[in-house]
Amino acid sequence: MTSSDAAPESSEQATLDQLISAARVWARQDPDPVTAASLDELADQAAEGIPAARQQLEDSFNGTLQFGTAGLRAALGPGPNRMNRVVVRRAAAGFAAFLNDAVSNNAVSNNAASAAAPGSRPRVVVGYDARYNSDVFAAESAAVFTAAGIETFLMPSALPTPLLAYAVRALDCDGGVMVTASHNPPQDNGYKVYLGGRAVEESGRGAQIVTPYDARIAECIEAVGGPDTIDLAEDGWTVLPESISADYRAAVVALADRSRFPARELKIVLTPMHGVGGDTAVSVLKAAGFEDVTLVEEQALPDPDFPTVSFPNPEEPGALDLALAAASRLDADIVLANDPDADRAAVAARDPESGAWRMLRGDEVGALLGAHVVARTAGTVGVDDNAAPHVFANSIVSSRLLSRIAAAAGAAHEETLTGFKWISRVPGLVYGYEEALGYCVAPELVRDKDGISASLLIAELAAAAKAAGQTVFDTLDELYLLHGLHASDQLSIRVADLGLLDAMMNRLRSDPPEAFGGSAVEQFTDLSEGSEHLPPTDGLLYLTRDQSRVIIRPSGTEPKLKCYLEVIIPVESAAELGEARAAARASLDRILADVREALGL
Repeated sequence: MTSSDAAPESSEQATLDQLISAARVWARQDPDPVTAASLDELADQAAEGIPAARQQLEDSFNGTLQFGTAGLRAALGPGPNRMNRVVVRRAAAGFAAFLNDAVSNNAVSNNAASAAAPGSRPRVVVGYDARYNSDVFAAESAAVFTAAGIETFLMPSALPTPLLAYAVRALDCDGGVMVTASHNPPQDNGYKVYLGGRAVEESGRGAQIVTPYDARIAECIEAVGGPDTIDLAEDGWTVLPESISADYRAAVVALADRSRFPARELKIVLTPMHGVGGDTAVSVLKAAGFEDVTLVEEQALPDPDFPTVSFPNPEEPGALDLALAAASRLDADIVLANDPDADRAAVAARDPESGAWRMLRGDEVGALLGAHVVARTAGTVGVDDNAAPHVFANSIVSSRLLSRIAAAAGAAHEETLTGFKWISRVPGLVYGYEEALGYCVAPELVRDKDGISASLLIAELAAAAKAAGQTVFDTLDELYLLHGLHASDQLSIRVADLGLLDAMMNRLRSDPPEAFGGSAVEQFTDLSEGSEHLPPTDGLLYLTRDQSRVIIRPSGTEPKLKCYLEVIIPVESAAELGEARAAARASLDRILADVREALGL
């Protein structure tokens, strides 16, 4: 063997030695004996030359889990690139430093809505779901916050994310943390951050963080030292009484409008998808008068393994199979599904044309709820007592139907970037949604998507339709007759190499398509340039002569390129609806083919 042959081998061994050394140092500092022991075992196996062990160490230690607008989210495990007690302690310490600085410097001096006295110490509330280690991460966060001089409240049990968002506002807290990975796979967990009180502008009180707060919090986390430098209080935080849940339930039940919509005859099948929303959702529905609610037994109780689904997301194929089977067996009117932390809501019903059960698209539910909010506030939706506009909002990739519903009601409408961190900040918001099953029907209670309050209003509109001898599909058809049939579809392209996403986006920018579905592109917008109404974001928007729309953007949370398609078909009469649906489907298929060609697929 020559010296040149030996050099790469020596370099590779040095890299492995450094990796093993970092793992052993971490294991000595790790407060969790389980992850510490597993790390030592992995280091031993890597030293013995076992490739799988080395790969796991590289995944865990080559990089640091980055804090962004979604907070933190990753697989559980040891190392700086995983969710564990060390990473959570550092995140909590950094967030505590941010809150102490923001409040002591009165960062938002004009926030008169906060009842907390100027100069008083920051207040934060911590919630958690039923995933593995969620309760541990929440308790340790409370200990870190308390040691940092922050008045800290801890939720009494594993509860839905909307309840945490509600508590941030109800308790007038300056910050909130929800330990959850929402609908991610069982091996994941996450750390979602909210701001309120004196730490953020009024329109963002109780909402998830956005730029520039994410960068400022990330800087504070980066400045935190090793685990031994982080103080933990042994006590001193307040475990909230169960009344916080009762207060939320009462506030949501009060949304029910029995004077305008008295019908309550509705047979509901509900699944919380092995999550924490079941008890809350059922109690809200029943207290609002919907007595006939059946939980999907196999998915009724929280279970961090999510044993009956391959992926605990209502959007995933097969996720609603048990619920649909129960609905068919019971001859139910509607299926309601929440994701595991209950911030999203899905709806399924029997399609009167085919007779088969099907899940409604997020845009379909978004339109139904928008029209229902208009009907609930008939005569007042345009303005409030101060003559300020009431605003309906949706993300830019969601359907344009809501804008037409709002305009017909004399209300304002805004489009935002994707994510409820943006939708919830729209001034004057009365209703907002995004196509990924997120709905905000009561922003004065929860400034975020809320699958439980949304489920209540869905039940209310479905019962009203049933009382009129109709279904939710009939209600949709009425909207199409008024505003045109809006049909949407998506294409998601998962990649192994993130560099491929940049390559595909660059290809589209350098060689933009001239037409989609046989209709010429009349408007091309590079969303990365920003506009008067939208901050810059990596995405491309195409609008064709026949008003078909294509939006292509990289996913913000997964290695995917996401393509959103929408066509609008004018409809003059109910007799034309069948033909319009067929035309819309054919148009969407042609556009899908053109998108694939433009991407070189």
